[in-house]
Amino acid sequence: MSAALGLKAKPIATELTDDDSDISALINRLTAEVNQIAVDKTKAIQQITNQMKMLALNALIESSRAGAQGAGFAVVAQEVRGVGQQVETIARELETQLTKRTGDLVASIDRMSQRSRGERMVDLSLNAVELIDRNLYERTCDVRWWATDSAVVDCAASPAPAAVSYASQRLGVILGAYTVYLDLWLCDLDGNVIANGRADRFRVVGQNVAHTKWFREARTLRSGDDYVAGDVENQALLGNAQVATYCASVRAGGQANGAPIGVLAIHFDWEPQARAIVQGVRVGDIDKARVLLVDSNLRVIAASDGQGILSERISLSLNGQRSGFYHDRSGTMVAFHATPGYETYRGLGWYGVIVCGA
Repeated sequence: MSAALGLKAKPIATELTDDDSDISALINRLTAEVNQIAVDKTKAIQQITNQMKMLALNALIESSRAGAQGAGFAVVAQEVRGVGQQVETIARELETQLTKRTGDLVASIDRMSQRSRGERMVDLSLNAVELIDRNLYERTCDVRWWATDSAVVDCAASPAPAAVSYASQRLGVILGAYTVYLDLWLCDLDGNVIANGRADRFRVVGQNVAHTKWFREARTLRSGDDYVAGDVENQALLGNAQVATYCASVRAGGQANGAPIGVLAIHFDWEPQARAIVQGVRVGDIDKARVLLVDSNLRVIAASDGQGILSERISLSLNGQRSGFYHDRSGTMVAFHATPGYETYRGLGWYGVIVCGA
């Protein structure tokens, strides 16, 4: 479990590339050009037929003036007039049919393009939440492992000054290697912090955290193989930083089935790590996209624009689905995907969400 597993995300991509969007735009443009050419040419034909009809009319007038000698010419003029009317009818039908078909083609291409774009955004939403899941799985491994460290176990069993000093030193060494954490706390079973890794920065020893949800849940864990994954929150004792807290029970002898003697809480430095995830999602400028991670209550816990974190709740039309996309009343596309979990980390009901401008 390397310290290099911080959330320094590479840009996330899917199989759909910018070239695909360019091809859709090209087809749309060429279809529109064909439609315009058809309209222009049929109008030109109509102008010619109008001229033919005018010539035929003039010929009829002149043939009537010529009397019996112009009778034959009058027949030709009538035929020319009839041909002109037929050509005009065909031209109108051609224009109507071409316009309809090219219109249908443009609409069909637009629907295909929107569907392709939506599916791409769903894939990107999945990638974002899946990447955070894989990294948080590592956090659950870390806390269970470090809870068996001999310095931690000895301090929880007997928090004498020397044991506390050594445990704090050991936790500090871990923090030096694992830079994605703000602090590591060792608590007794009453919720008192008895040692931490950054005592020079965070003076939390002696503070009581028994009221927190994550400590209450950790206090009831069945074995050393279990863990608690807390919601993202602002932690007042850590300078109000955004953290995701993971806990495991410290047990006698460092054994998974030993009697509980304390709780180890590790505070994942959430904001910079999550920001790297959502800002690493490769959406184009044309998408005008806002990439989000939201929790099970649809509260924004990460946002590519840095807005609304831990304060905004979004309206998400799930309709019983774990993934999908839709357009809201304003025409904005919203794509989402629920957390799939990773290995033994089941996830917390979070979603990756991408909101694209209309």
